Amino acid sequence: MKSIIIVIVIAAVGVAAIYFRPKTPLLGNPTSGPARPTTATVIQTNISFAVNAAGEITPAEQVSVRPEINGRIEQLPVDIGDRVKKSDLLFKLDDQELQNQRASSVTAIERAKLELAKAERDLKRAQKLLDDKLISQELFDDTKTAFELGRNALDRSQKELAITEERITKTEVRAPFDCTVLTRPVSIGQAVSGSGGVSGGTEVLTIADLTSMIINAHVNQADVPRLKENQTVEIGVEAVTGLRVFGVVERIAPQATLKNNIKGFATRIALKNVDPRVRPGMTANIKIPVASADNVTAVPLSAVFTERNADAGRFERFVYVKTDDALARRNVKVGVSDYFFAEIQEGLTAGEIVSLEMPKEEREKRAKQLMEQKPSGGGAGGGMQPGGGGQGGRPQGGGERRGPGGGGGGERRGPGAPGGGGTR
Repeated sequence: MKSIIIVIVIAAVGVAAIYFRPKTPLLGNPTSGPARPTTATVIQTNISFAVNAAGEITPAEQVSVRPEINGRIEQLPVDIGDRVKKSDLLFKLDDQELQNQRASSVTAIERAKLELAKAERDLKRAQKLLDDKLISQELFDDTKTAFELGRNALDRSQKELAITEERITKTEVRAPFDCTVLTRPVSIGQAVSGSGGVSGGTEVLTIADLTSMIINAHVNQADVPRLKENQTVEIGVEAVTGLRVFGVVERIAPQATLKNNIKGFATRIALKNVDPRVRPGMTANIKIPVASADNVTAVPLSAVFTERNADAGRFERFVYVKTDDALARRNVKVGVSDYFFAEIQEGLTAGEIVSLEMPKEEREKRAKQLMEQKPSGGGAGGGMQPGGGGQGGRPQGGGERRGPGGGGGGERRGPGAPGGGGTR
């Protein structure tokens, strides 16, 4: 009986502890984060807007080294990654057979010289006998023909020797410029074919000058008008964190091409002062400058609203300025914008407080107007939204838009244009 009483007492204590526990929220509650700010201060800052394009870094000079003649690799003193000076030996073919041909040609030349000398003596003797009318004209002509054949034989042997010696010089292949070896797909002793063959010859090495690099980029057609030759652009290299280099636009293709279902123009950009960490094949991000403004009055994009004025037939940009406990609407003139801030050229001064949200009364008024309007295929127009865009932060009208703060029909990716209708 005593044991039963003890169990009942313990159970009662447990129930009481659960019932009277403190009602405090658990630590780490995901809903207990800081509230989103609803106002911002007008500041002085620098604004710079640019669009990006990706490209691949490649050497400006890259050569596939192939022998001009057939042969077997006898010497191959370089390997992948080696730096080679101009005129240094890259590889050498076995020239033993060519040396034998050269020796045979030299012997043939000596023999042709002896035969020619004999034919010349016979011709002089025949000429004298012909003058004395001791031989017939036919015999003299035969002697003269033998002399001509001897001279042709000597010329042929000399040409064969020259060809053989030229082929011997082609067994040695030297670097045409200061370079680095990128690939070496063959080994010593391997037979290779000359570049004059049907296949174009065997590739022995690939060399490149890594001190002169370029970027081959496919620039979207909407960004090409902002590029021009000899323009300096900033380049970031994905493989080297924090590295920023500069390049100069060398060439812009005159005709568009389609790549990854995006129409654009092939563009070549030369890198300046190439960092030794930059290597061929790395991906480069090109920053194409569009607009910039230094030390200007600016507010966050979400503080700028756009509304179409039906009476004036144009778009108006405005903000809500905090005055005492109220929010007053004030029209502003917007200049350069990036993805975060918009330049205010007229209407605000640094230090004022602006709202990042539409006032509650205005929101209720807009909601009531939308409810009273009849549904239509084109949706509600004449609304407003922050940042100068249309409904849901997108510009109204067809076309492509990738920059902030733009709007209107057609294709536009730059900042700072008034947006279309819609609601926020």
